[in-house]
Amino acid sequence: MKFYIVSGEASGDLHGAELIKNIKKIDKNAEFRGWGGNLMAREGLTITKHINDLAFMGFLEVIKNLPTIIKNFRFIKNDIVSYSPDAVILIDYPGFNLRLAKFLKKKGFTVIYYIAPQAWAWKKNRVKIIKKYIDRLFVILPFEKEFFSSFGIPVTYEGHPLKEIIDNYIKNYDTSKKNNFFNELNIPKDKKIVALLPGSRLQEVEKKLPIMLETSKYFKDFKFVVAASSTIPLEIYQKHIKNFENISIAKNKTYELLANSYAALVTSGTATLETALFEVPQIVCYKSNNLSYQIAKRIIKVKYISLVNLINDNLTVKEMIQDDCDVSTLTEEMKKLLFDQNYRKNILKNYDVLKNKLGTGEIVKRIAAQIVVYVKQVANK
Repeated sequence: MKFYIVSGEASGDLHGAELIKNIKKIDKNAEFRGWGGNLMAREGLTITKHINDLAFMGFLEVIKNLPTIIKNFRFIKNDIVSYSPDAVILIDYPGFNLRLAKFLKKKGFTVIYYIAPQAWAWKKNRVKIIKKYIDRLFVILPFEKEFFSSFGIPVTYEGHPLKEIIDNYIKNYDTSKKNNFFNELNIPKDKKIVALLPGSRLQEVEKKLPIMLETSKYFKDFKFVVAASSTIPLEIYQKHIKNFENISIAKNKTYELLANSYAALVTSGTATLETALFEVPQIVCYKSNNLSYQIAKRIIKVKYISLVNLINDNLTVKEMIQDDCDVSTLTEEMKKLLFDQNYRKNILKNYDVLKNKLGTGEIVKRIAAQIVVYVKQVANK
């Protein structure tokens, strides 16, 4: 079978790669074409647009890049029609993918959505689009099944793929790998590491990394390591850290960094969940330009911004949002995160609750199997 997959961000690249890997185990002749990153390419995706060229964040950034987005949309419509896949799999990236879904259904393609748009947080009108234009919906957050089902949408929840991915990573991570990591970054083995995860988009890094770095000045007994994204040139990070003595950069080693970290400052998003699954106490940071923030504040209706807190439905980890995301406030919170053992234990206890909600076993394998069976059934009708 032929699949066209559309992912526009680093997290989608990770999930897409796992999905491709598991579909190929079921259908050894499966072919894949579409938008993705290096991880999906490694598993066999023929890339027509790389995620490095697609990550636009925030209202103003989207408007500024509108001509490029329109051009990309025109390109992908022609490319999918020309490729004529058995199914199109849309991964997250809702602003683009839901518009694409309308076109795909009108053309008669089978449309599968993997990792649902966060319609429970904002833009609930997206539910109508999903119901009308998506053939199968696979969600990865436990509360999403009930939400979408309440609108009469057939929805499948098998668990969160990151739980399986990170469980396997931890299981295979040994002492020699840990020693290599410390040696590569020239970190003494007895030094405790604080991970800085400023995001995978340039706008995020430029906004939040300077604040994280300034905070590090007050904790000289710890080693601070920046998780550098593959989607951003290394020079960007080097520019920011040049005036700091206690900072290293780990390029494309986020999981290895988290496996060795004592605490973390993390930009809101998938990284908050990854950090929790590695059992690293964290502070969640969010800061954008003021106009984008004011707009988002008025239309996003959720109690929390981090996935950890949303899934647990409590303040498992502290969220520092906009004006609170400054050096002074972060420094005070970091003191608790690093030195208050009861505070740390409470976070880790809530992480255990989180893990129990995210499923067990071969989660992606089960999702892949259902996708293959469904596409075959449609083809045989």
